[in-house]
Amino acid sequence: MSLALDRGLSLLEHLAAHPDGLPLALMAAELDIPLSACHRLLAELERRGYVRQKRKQGDYVLTTKVVSLGLGYLSNAGIVDIADPLLSRLAQRSGELVRLSIVDGDRLTFVAKSQGPQQGQGLRFDPDMGMDARLSCTASGHAWLLTQSDERALELVTRQGFGTPAEYGPKAPTTVKALLGFLHAARVRGYAQIDEVFAPGMSAMAVPVVRRHETIGVISIAGPRVRLTAARMLDIAPLLLAAAAELGPISSTSSLFGRPQLGKG
Repeated sequence: MSLALDRGLSLLEHLAAHPDGLPLALMAAELDIPLSACHRLLAELERRGYVRQKRKQGDYVLTTKVVSLGLGYLSNAGIVDIADPLLSRLAQRSGELVRLSIVDGDRLTFVAKSQGPQQGQGLRFDPDMGMDARLSCTASGHAWLLTQSDERALELVTRQGFGTPAEYGPKAPTTVKALLGFLHAARVRGYAQIDEVFAPGMSAMAVPVVRRHETIGVISIAGPRVRLTAARMLDIAPLLLAAAAELGPISSTSSLFGRPQLGKG
């Protein structure tokens, strides 16, 4: 990758983590980019409509153009048309937030969601789409990892990292042994299940979406643990498993999931 391209992408990724914007000098220092080069890159990104300045000589912020690209891609790939009715039905029946994430190389990215009718006041769990799942401490991450060998699962988590305490709940695994314990239990159960692992007061469950023996995505259900109890998750599990089994075969019509691999049927 060319140096300019690498630096430009680093700037976009860095700004994505700072929605309130950042000053030029701070970005240059944090990304170890010469001030003059950083200014030229931001000027070009601004010219192309990817960033803007909040005021003259002010902080730089991302525009919605990056979001528009992603949403346009998802729309053209057909994922919304395919997944939306299924996710909506599952959200209505479970009463909680249902999300779909897709496997993209070594990443698991949330791409679609549907929120069921709320059963309590002030209780809502609604993370942003487009973010990558933290593999070590999300039900979606565990659901993907349970389909891999222990060695491959640890490779993926090591590459991403366990994160910092601020990024997960009080019961999150922070060691290899603890993580493998979660994955082994999930394989026996047939789906991933967590309680105050991703965030305090939250629980979740997830099932891999498999097509021709290849894991292509994950469907998850998440909500407050006062509602989404272990007993409730046990009741919902057949619905979640059925939804994943339904999505797998029909996903071949969406380019988002890639081409089915021949010879694995």
